[in-house]
Amino acid sequence: MKEKAGKRPETLLTHSGRHPFDHFGVVNTPVFRASTILQETMAEYKRPKGPREPRYGRRGTPTTFTLEDVIADVEGAHGCLLASSGLNAIAVALLSQVKQGDHVLMADNVYGPARNFANHVMTRMGVETTFFDPSIASQISTLLRSNTSVVYLESPGSQTFEVTDVPAVAKAAKAGGAVVMMDNTWGTPLFFSPFAHGCDISIHAATKYIVGHSDAMLGAVSYTADMEESLRAMSGWLGTFASPDDVYLGSRGMRTLAVRLKQHQESALAVCDWLLSRPEIERVLYPPHPSSAGHDLWKRDFTGGSGLMGVILKGPLQQASIASMLDGLELYGMGASWGGYESLILPADPSSNRTATQWRENGQLLRIHIGLENIDDLIFDLGKGLDRLQ
Repeated sequence: MKEKAGKRPETLLTHSGRHPFDHFGVVNTPVFRASTILQETMAEYKRPKGPREPRYGRRGTPTTFTLEDVIADVEGAHGCLLASSGLNAIAVALLSQVKQGDHVLMADNVYGPARNFANHVMTRMGVETTFFDPSIASQISTLLRSNTSVVYLESPGSQTFEVTDVPAVAKAAKAGGAVVMMDNTWGTPLFFSPFAHGCDISIHAATKYIVGHSDAMLGAVSYTADMEESLRAMSGWLGTFASPDDVYLGSRGMRTLAVRLKQHQESALAVCDWLLSRPEIERVLYPPHPSSAGHDLWKRDFTGGSGLMGVILKGPLQQASIASMLDGLELYGMGASWGGYESLILPADPSSNRTATQWRENGQLLRIHIGLENIDDLIFDLGKGLDRLQ
């Protein structure tokens, strides 16, 4: 695409990163499987290379650059680099910005493996992490220290779906000299731009909505211009790379992201409306729904919603009743990695993964991913499951 300025997200999703006439007119950039990349002369071999020049397969090929470009263009980033998983992307992002003696502020509702990385890896490096209530907004300034190097967010939060006032947190954090990074997997590059709201780095478990078909492992880190040197250096030092075949699947997924997410959101809202009519439901945790906590902030900052939600059952319930509900479902699989075309459901217990806040609900929390199946079929299956609770 010759001119990106002014193009809307759906157009960027379709055209960004593609250069068909560099590859015999092929619409999709082919899969370049490469370790060795040859140089024509000794002078060329010795010449320092930029991030997009041929060096070594791990440093990227046209397959890699295609996906990096479309993610960056849609999200409004300066650039993007890929990793082998969402957790690998988290590690690269954090390690690129911390050193021994630093302090990190991390929202209490982040993805569990991000918390584990802070508690079990960064502590060994002499980096201290303080977890904070994601609802404190600009009051985060009271937690900043002179050595606070990073403020790490996830909005909506993992499992519990709190929506953080990202602009307020980012403004206060940057005034204190901290880099602000955010896990944007739920919002995707399409529905939320961390950069337009004051963040420096955006992280994706691209395994989920970017790939969209539950058949590849992938991570992505988008960034502002100021972050490029430190991120690419850390990625190189760690030997981070993504499989070319998985990258190709990520590029394929990005081309249909808009139409898939439109259906995910439409069906998720319909399921929320139906769930709230059921006597077994205490409340739903889905910020795009007007009944959900955080809806006003979501409406202000996001342009859409994905298919992942939380549901709190009225409790208490026996575990055997919950197992009866879940075990008999036909269309909802029990699997951890959401964001594919299929519906999923899992029981969750946030109380075991919080330190700055407390989970006070008596009822069982279910994490549900609403897939692309027919909405009437999804509701019918859930209805039979809720009937089994009795």
